[in-house]
Amino acid sequence: MKIGVQLPEVEWEVPFPELIAMAQTAEAVGFDSVWYGDHLIYDLPVGARGPWEAWTTLAALAASTSTVEIGPLVASTSFHAPAMLAKQAATVDAISQGRLIVGLGAGWNRREYDAFGFPYDYRVSRFEEAFTIIRSLLREGEIDFHGTYYSADECVLHPRSPRPGGPPLMVGSIGERMLDITLPHVDAWNMWWSSYGNTVDGFASVKQRVDGLIDAAGREHGEVAATAAVLVQLEGGTGRQMGDHSDPNAIVPLRGAPTELADQLRAFEAAGAAHVQLCVDPITRDTIEWLGGVLTAFHGQ
Repeated sequence: MKIGVQLPEVEWEVPFPELIAMAQTAEAVGFDSVWYGDHLIYDLPVGARGPWEAWTTLAALAASTSTVEIGPLVASTSFHAPAMLAKQAATVDAISQGRLIVGLGAGWNRREYDAFGFPYDYRVSRFEEAFTIIRSLLREGEIDFHGTYYSADECVLHPRSPRPGGPPLMVGSIGERMLDITLPHVDAWNMWWSSYGNTVDGFASVKQRVDGLIDAAGREHGEVAATAAVLVQLEGGTGRQMGDHSDPNAIVPLRGAPTELADQLRAFEAAGAAHVQLCVDPITRDTIEWLGGVLTAFHGQ
């Protein structure tokens, strides 16, 4: 199982050089991947707050690291014309020399749609058309598409990703319609920690349901990797600042010494997780460095 870490989103206002240093620290201590949320603004108790723009951030992370995989967790297809999103993804994959995972979703936070002028209605229908364009451009390099919401008129993606067939695609949803749209095509599916209760049993239950949908899509389970965000609380954690206003106290985070956390992560691996993204409370360069001990214990070194 691969283990990644999600960089801060709205937990605190991170100067950009520090964000780069956090990604470099994650790479140095042995994380397999580094992730960044694609959001624009939240209304929080401390006021309106948002992260840096995701795709320009990913480009900087790609240029500042050399081994870790990188990806949006996950990119909203509503925030860009889909052909432009494919262009951005191919560019970031080229900058990273083939280390990008393209996580995609339909978005959910109406506040940022209204604030930045994006339509919020028919989000899944819009996603379906956008996904067709993005997938076709990244994998085949061209498309001629005219839908209800989007068009790509004899569009050609050039230059292409350095990888034949483009970067891997991951859907960030466990909604049945979203999975029906994406499971015939994606390389992985992902769920957020609050959607399965942050427990191994919760993960296994959702995975069993999605496995049935993978069967129905005519694909083998091994073709579509199961991945999940996992909430971890370390010393000094007081509850993760949440953009979706959910109660962080309603979910029990993973806690413990490095060996204990390693054992808890092994349980996710045994339940079929191919890749997890640690959402850490608190999330700082120091806590990322401390988690290097968990990675060492996990790998039995």
